[in-house]
Amino acid sequence: MSETTGASYAAAGVDIEAGDRAVELMKEWVKKTQRPEVAGLGGLGGFAGLFDASALKRYERPLLASATDGVGTKVDLARRMGVYDTIGHDLVGMVVDDLVVCGAEPLFMTDYICVGKVHPERVAAIVKGIAEGCVLAGCALVGGETAEHPGLLGPDDFDVAGAGTGVVEADRLLGPDRIRKGDVVIAMASSGLHSNGYSLVRHVVFDRAGWSLDRQVEEFGRTLGEELLEPTRIYSLDCLALTRTTEVHGFSHVTGGGLASNLARVVPDALHATVDRSTWTPGAVFELVGRTGQVEQLELEKTLNMGVGMIAIVPADSVDAALTTLADRGVEAWVAGEITERGDHTTGAALTGSYAR
Repeated sequence: MSETTGASYAAAGVDIEAGDRAVELMKEWVKKTQRPEVAGLGGLGGFAGLFDASALKRYERPLLASATDGVGTKVDLARRMGVYDTIGHDLVGMVVDDLVVCGAEPLFMTDYICVGKVHPERVAAIVKGIAEGCVLAGCALVGGETAEHPGLLGPDDFDVAGAGTGVVEADRLLGPDRIRKGDVVIAMASSGLHSNGYSLVRHVVFDRAGWSLDRQVEEFGRTLGEELLEPTRIYSLDCLALTRTTEVHGFSHVTGGGLASNLARVVPDALHATVDRSTWTPGAVFELVGRTGQVEQLELEKTLNMGVGMIAIVPADSVDAALTTLADRGVEAWVAGEITERGDHTTGAALTGSYAR
């Protein structure tokens, strides 16, 4: 008579011990993100992250801002390359730079990591990147969740998502109501593709061109994979510095949908933003995707950031101070356009001219 072994969580593919090991490995990185408002309050492994809200007493009327995001199909490149400690920078950038658009200071983040199989060192590397991104953003990583989904994801598959909370004084809230005719559009350079448009990029370089990630690309001065995995630039502290040193009327985070559509989101109905393409040259990766995939310019522009990751809208007399502040912080920035009255045939924002060569 044969013996029957009972079912178990481990037999179903979930390794609780590996999850516990991952938590232990990530603790040192999470600790590096602590702000005074979270120091000494619980610790990683609890059921909820804690933040001392008494810090908000210094505000007259604090408004909490919340944002959530992921990094899309860029995770496929990290998986293929076996590089897991940069994708977290992308996640933090996508979240905190949405918060700062309204003038909010990012306070804390939580993350969600979903894997087919828990590899403790791999999960810890992902969290390391998230923690490093939080340090760059000035916010705390107060907790998260690692979920193992055997049968739904392959053993090496994973995805990441995050949510963040920030705060802004009510009378300093930025938005369309502050934008005025005659304001100037200042562009801040992106570090590359950031975390949007990778479904198009992957289709072009893998499906159409048949390239491999280890292919050396002369225009990049490195491999294709290294270029595509370049982390998203995190602008939150730079934007907050701008609000402290000069007058700012608005920001726009250039993500999915491209520059024009994201800029239009912060321009009031009666006004129009014009951005002059001749004020910058997009990086080589944008030209390569367009040329290799025979992608039309307008399609590129509504999918990729084209070299601009963040926009600041400031009054004309604040331009010099804004550019000086950004230069001092190592951010490449330039005057890219202006705010005018909306005509009968104009929309919220448009690109004009041709890119500089």
